[in-house]
Amino acid sequence: MLHNPKARHTARATQFLYLAVLATLLVTTFYPAPVEGVSITLMLSVKLIPLLALIMLVFRGNNRGYIWLSFVVIFYFTQAVISAWLSQGAPGPVTLMILTFLLFTMAMVHLKVNRPITD
Repeated sequence: MLHNPKARHTARATQFLYLAVLATLLVTTFYPAPVEGVSITLMLSVKLIPLLALIMLVFRGNNRGYIWLSFVVIFYFTQAVISAWLSQGAPGPVTLMILTFLLFTMAMVHLKVNRPITD
């Protein structure tokens, strides 16, 4: 639920970044090459299910959904930082690191802008 007009912009930005993180996770599963000996279905499940569980809450603009999204995104950010460090700056992990940082930041900005008005 959006409590003011500015919240519409922050919600759209958060939703865009959410989809960008999902797309990046999907692309990095297959590029440059999938890990041999590991089920692609299992890899996609582990990568995507925690975020996909929040899809309805994010697109409905539920503030609690954005709070939970922030908690979950911290784990993705941590994993991306470690992968970027170990791969010495490979483009996939660096992109994911930047997108998860922006997603977390925009979700927090949205929560600040979308506070319920109390009298």
